[in-house]
Formats: sequence, C-alpha cells, structure tokens
Amino acid sequence: MSSTIPVGARELLRHAPFLYFLLSRSLSRFASQIAAVAIGWQIYDLTGSAFQLGMVGLVQFLPTALLVFVAGHAADRFERKRVVQLCQIAEAVTALFLAVSTFAGWLNDVQIFVATFVIGIAGAFESPATAALLPLIAPRGSLQRATAISSGAAQVATITGPALGGLAYVFAPSLPYLVIVIFWLAGAVLTGFIRTEKQEVSKAATVADDVYAGVRFIRNNPAILGTISLDLFAVLLGGVTALLPIYARDILQTGPLGLGILRAAPAVGALLMTAYLARHTINRQVGLRMFQAVIVFGAATVVFALSQWMWLSVLALAALGAADTISVVIRFSLVQLATPDEMRGRVGAVNFLFINASNQLGQFESGVTAALFGTVPAAVLGGVGTIAIALLWMKLFPTLRKVERLE
Repeated sequence: MSSTIPVGARELLRHAPFLYFLLSRSLSRFASQIAAVAIGWQIYDLTGSAFQLGMVGLVQFLPTALLVFVAGHAADRFERKRVVQLCQIAEAVTALFLAVSTFAGWLNDVQIFVATFVIGIAGAFESPATAALLPLIAPRGSLQRATAISSGAAQVATITGPALGGLAYVFAPSLPYLVIVIFWLAGAVLTGFIRTEKQEVSKAATVADDVYAGVRFIRNNPAILGTISLDLFAVLLGGVTALLPIYARDILQTGPLGLGILRAAPAVGALLMTAYLARHTINRQVGLRMFQAVIVFGAATVVFALSQWMWLSVLALAALGAADTISVVIRFSLVQLATPDEMRGRVGAVNFLFINASNQLGQFESGVTAALFGTVPAAVLGGVGTIAIALLWMKLFPTLRKVERLE
C-alpha cells in the first residue's frame, strides 16, 4: 500500500488503517452532532432564552480561538493518534457527566456550559491532530480520494446525526448523552488500532518558536496562505444557510418541513459529489478547479437568493454543497501535501480556526446584512461577494491558480 500508484475507493476502504480512521472520525462527528442537538434543546428547555441558546455556539468556539496554537503544537510534538484518543476519552467522560446529571435531575445551565466548554477544548485539540493524521494513513497518491471519502462520511453524520439526537431525546433527555458516550469510547478504541507511517516530530529551538511556527510557515507560503484565506472570506460572505428559516417561512412559504429539506439539500449535494470524487479524482489544473468551484458556490448562492420556487431553491443549495465539496477536497489535500509532516498539526490548527471563524462569523454577517438591507439583497450580496473574492484571489495568488496536480 506504500506504492505511489493511487488505489481505488474500494481498495482504500480495505486498507485497515484508513478504515479505522474513517470509522473513528465518523463516530466522533456523529457524537458531536448529537451533542449539539441535545445541549441546545436542553439549554432552551431549562432557560427559555434565545440568548442562552446562542451562547452555546460561542462557548463551543472560544476554546478553538484560545487554544489554536497550543493545539497545533501538541499535534506536532506528540503522537497524533494518542492526542485524538485522549480527546475522545475526555469527551466521553464529559458526556457521561451530562447523562448522569440529566438522569438524576440536578443538571443546570451553568453545568451544561462548563461541559460544553470542556468538549470544545477536546475538539480544539482533536481536529488538527485528526487532520494531520490522515496523510500518515492514506496510501501514497491517494490523499485526495481519502479526503473525499472522509468528507462524505462527515456529511452523512451531519445529515443523520441531528435526527438521531432528536429521536433519542424524545425517549429520555439523558439518552442522547449515553449514545455519544458509547460513540466516543468506540472511536477511541478504533483510533488505538490505527497504524501510521512514522511521524516527524517537531524539534524547534524554543517552545514559543515551535508554537507560532505554523503562522510563519503559512505567511511565507503563498499557495497555503491563499488557500486558507480564500476559505475564510468566501464562506464568510456566502453564509446563506443562516437565512434559511426566513426563506422557508416568508419567501418560499414552506414551513418547518420545507426548512428541513432546505437544510438537508447542501449536505445531499455534497454527499453526491463525494461519491463522484471517490471514484474520479481531479488530476489536472487543480488550482483553477478550486477557484471555479468557489465561483460556482457564489453563483448558486445568487440563484438561491433570487429563487421564488422551492424546487429551484433546493437544486441551488445542492449545487452549492457539491461545489463546496470540490473546494474542500482540493484545499485540504493541497494544504496537507504542501506542509512538511512536522508542521501539519500547527498549520492544521490555524486552518481549523479559520474554518470555524468563517462559519460562525458568516452567520453573523448574513444576519447583520439581512437586517440592514433585507433578506434577498443580503443573500445576493453574499453570493456576488464570494465570486468577487475568488476572482480577486486568482490575481493575488497566481501560484495557487497555476497548481497543476496534488500528488
């Protein structure tokens, strides 16, 4: 499996280290999606406050912002699968506390926020270590295909995880937490089975140099800087999903069922594109293809923004999700392959921070512009802005545009 000849999707799924990685990552993603539903519902049930509900997202994001450099340093200084494993165990223990406390009836909102913050800390360390682990697992020449399959598994969790969490909560408020305890512990066991290539451990002169080396590396590498910043600004402007409740109720007039369909559409489009990319990798002009995908993302946002028909809105959102998947696969593969192994944790941590920031701030930006200019103009402005960013970045980062192959 160490050959430079890329293997097919079927052979890749028979590669034991990748299969263990895929199952472990999927269980973690399912657990986090279920936790988000259970924690959000329980906070709102206890407090009845929309502000408190919004604070859940902030509490989850804060650890990433505060620990980005430390988490990346840990992923490069210690064995990555052990970092992931410890994080999954910590998440499982925290979920067990939530399950027992909920069942006993003495859980309050402060304790939920503290538990959410702990899960956020574990996630801040787990994500860059997981991202840096994949290149050590995927057979040579197959990182793009492995990324596509891994992204597809994440989309399945995104689609079905919230539904599973909601269904479990119906039976008992403590049941979702028991489920995610099992998922995270099973993920930790599977992570322990992963065998990887030898990891290059960072050996910087000082701890401070080691921690911030990722930022310097990104700043001095135009292709990586362009890739990460493109994701930040494109998603920041194109966060139309935050406006879906308004579109469902006031513009498309479809109600809660329609909102569910609209929310699922990008994930379905992403899943279909993942299935395609798992069989047909992008072998030429990958830099240009990434920019084209971002432009399609922006164009699909504009179509959705102007649509008055449910069927067209669903198709536009599916196209948006498919285009985003192409961009994600290329961006992730390019960043991982252009980064030395001893730097992947720190670079991945900065990338993870940018992704989280763009998603969170993108929702905020969409809400503010919708309040100022109206829902449809705000969505159109976001789509046009995304296209403009892609065209501008093509000029600012010509080396990124000219990247021909990934592997």
